[in-house]
This record gives sequence, structure tokens and C-alpha cells, in this order.
Amino acid sequence: MRKAAVFMGAIALIMGATTASAQGKNFAGTWTVVADPAAPAPAPGRGGGRGLGQGATIAQDAKTLTVTRTTQNGEIKQVYNLDGSDSKNTLTMGGNSVEQVSKAKWEGDKLVITTTMNFNGNASESTMALSLDASGQLVVESTGAGRGGGPPTTTKMTYKKS
Repeated sequence: MRKAAVFMGAIALIMGATTASAQGKNFAGTWTVVADPAAPAPAPGRGGGRGLGQGATIAQDAKTLTVTRTTQNGEIKQVYNLDGSDSKNTLTMGGNSVEQVSKAKWEGDKLVITTTMNFNGNASESTMALSLDASGQLVVESTGAGRGGGPPTTTKMTYKKS
């Protein structure tokens, strides 16, 4: 009986350490895209593609992740709750406001943010996964609907802290 209690305590300790480690990833900082010479140039007016565009500033505390980007249309600030609850952000495009609802969850050392929105009756969903590579660079993998209703497309961008 005592061995079982010790064993269960050890399992709980290991699982707690794993969760704390995964949720201990901190993406705070100012990040600039690392140019990939093999990648095609981003479409004009698209802010450098999905992910964080050409760069962003990220603030993070125990409860939220705040991403601030500067685009040709001004500053965009999005706040994500890290506890898995809904995060609501408003995106303004061409004078129209669209509410986005996001959920952030940890998958190992990755923070995966799933966002849904409805624009003029067209619902869409996208995901953005943030992780740090071995050299401390931020890797952002984004998946969203393809152009013209095509199959989903995924982009992967790497950012360095500046």
C-alpha cells in the first residue's frame, strides 16, 4: 500500500513538472521575421503573410499573451487567455469590424491558438502555433482557409528576438 502511494506521488510530481515546464514557455519580446531566401515573396498588402507578419511585440504573464503588430492599416493588438477560455478580439478590415473568438492551449512546448470568425456570413477558422526552437528563435506555424475556398494552407515563419 505504501509503495503504491509513493508510486502515485512520483507520477503526480512528474506530470506536474511536465505541465509546469510546458506552460513555462515565455514568448515575450520584440520579434522580427528571419528572411528565408527560398520562400516566395509575400503577397502585397498582406502584412508579410500569416503568422506575425514582418514582426510583433509579445507580452506574456501567467494569464494572458498579448500580441501587438504594426500593419499598413495601423496597430493591431490581440490578447489571448492562457487558461483555455474564450478570448475575444475585434479586427478592423476596410472599415468593417469583425469579432474573433480564440482559444489558446498548450500542446507540450507549443502554444496553439485556434481562432474563429464570421465575416459577412462566411465562417472561418485558423490556427497559430508558437514555439521556441533550440536556438531561442520563435517559430510560428499558421493554418487557415485556402484562397477562394481552396484547401487549408499552412505557413511556417521564424522570428528572431531584436
